[in-house]
Amino acid sequence: MMEKNEKNPYGWNFDNSYARLPETFFSKLSPMPVILPKLVILNLSLSEELGLYPKALQKDGGVAVFAGNKLPEGSEPLAQAYAGHQYGYFNMLGDGRVLLLGEQITPEGKRVDIQLKGSGPTPYSRGGDGRAALGPMLREYLISEAMYALGIPTTRSLAVVTTGEAVIREAKLPGAVLTRVAASHIRVATFQYAAHWGTLNELKSLADYTIKRHFKGVLDFPNPYLHLLKEVVKSQAALIAKWQLVGFIHGVMNTDNMAISGETIDYGPCAFMDTYDPGTVFSSIDTRGRYAYGNQPKIGEWNLYRFAETLLPLLHEKEEEAVGIAQNAVTEYTKLYTENWITGMRTKLGLITKEVQDKSLIEELLDLMKKYEADYTNTFVALTFHNCAGTPLFDSTEFSDWYKQWQTRLNSQNEPEAAVRKLMMDSNPAVIPRNHRVEEALKAAVDDGDYSVMNRFLKVLATPYAHTIIQAEYAKLPEKPSCPYKTFCGT
Repeated sequence: MMEKNEKNPYGWNFDNSYARLPETFFSKLSPMPVILPKLVILNLSLSEELGLYPKALQKDGGVAVFAGNKLPEGSEPLAQAYAGHQYGYFNMLGDGRVLLLGEQITPEGKRVDIQLKGSGPTPYSRGGDGRAALGPMLREYLISEAMYALGIPTTRSLAVVTTGEAVIREAKLPGAVLTRVAASHIRVATFQYAAHWGTLNELKSLADYTIKRHFKGVLDFPNPYLHLLKEVVKSQAALIAKWQLVGFIHGVMNTDNMAISGETIDYGPCAFMDTYDPGTVFSSIDTRGRYAYGNQPKIGEWNLYRFAETLLPLLHEKEEEAVGIAQNAVTEYTKLYTENWITGMRTKLGLITKEVQDKSLIEELLDLMKKYEADYTNTFVALTFHNCAGTPLFDSTEFSDWYKQWQTRLNSQNEPEAAVRKLMMDSNPAVIPRNHRVEEALKAAVDDGDYSVMNRFLKVLATPYAHTIIQAEYAKLPEKPSCPYKTFCGT
């Protein structure tokens, strides 16, 4: 571990470039102090990666920062303004219970946001108390770190502290504050806010800032704003394909939950799919299935069109020309997403070469998985190790026929069996944050103050492609529940 530096006891190295944007994009204010902060989990490896000193962070002064009771040196806290589409309807939004402390500059020169979630009300709270309950904050910590280990771009969780205060939701719940780390918190909804309520110069300043922070390579193009759009299209196509490949369901793909950086952001009613079904929905408020697993790619495209609309004044002075430019750029999304998805599915099936019939081979397997209600993750693990027996899917004659086709396809590429096995092992996680295991960990922590269950789970999730004996234990399915599993936003 890094040793404490007496001149900088915690390692904070803040800059505040977002605070130098026009003030229409934020409100400056400080976190609301809490009564009795207690650190319950600290991400040691992430701390060191950020240039922080874990030992010092675990002491009172470090915990006070995570609770919002003390500002780190150089911090200029602010709540970000944004406006976007929630379930298809446009609303004025903003950070209602979140404050951006500033941007940590890491030892490698990387710039990342440090944000407190649950730090008190802001001008954008819309009547809310600005606080957060312990369960949802631990949930975000667990899922975001699992996503990171799976190799999926994501915000990360640095720490969770309890506040010593209760929050009132459906009942009294223990309060908590999460410290979140992100490439940035610039969202599609940030651009929607600028386009709707800002001036053209303010919109341009946001676009220029975003380009300099995330897409410096487009500065040399004649129209950098077009290439900003293209880069965001490209990154979202890659991101959502990665979600689909591991059975991740975000649950609330509103435009305020779509980060321009290409990271997964805001782990509210998210969950991982067990039984394969494109219609799977977990969120208790998504009653019409807008954000079902199978709809995520289309919603990604819908959100990109909303982003493109905000850039129209920057793409061309004539609106008709701008619309055509934007449409051409976003139209590439479906092609890019499909390429990313098929490439990923090929690796899950050990296909090193490319053949035209691969798409139909993949789709036929998925259709059988749906028909026989097969577990998504475990099916691919079983294929990896040729352990295909003992389930309705594997015992069916249809699967037997498919398996023969797959073996013929594998043999046609003339690749060593060891290379195919390694590719599949590296592409098919042995363990995911299964819903019953997540609930088990959260219940132990929230109800009993026992974090050992969560810590063990985090350790197992940290190497999802290791395929160890203990991971096999975590891959076991729960008994079939009497009612569908539901998740909640945790506000």
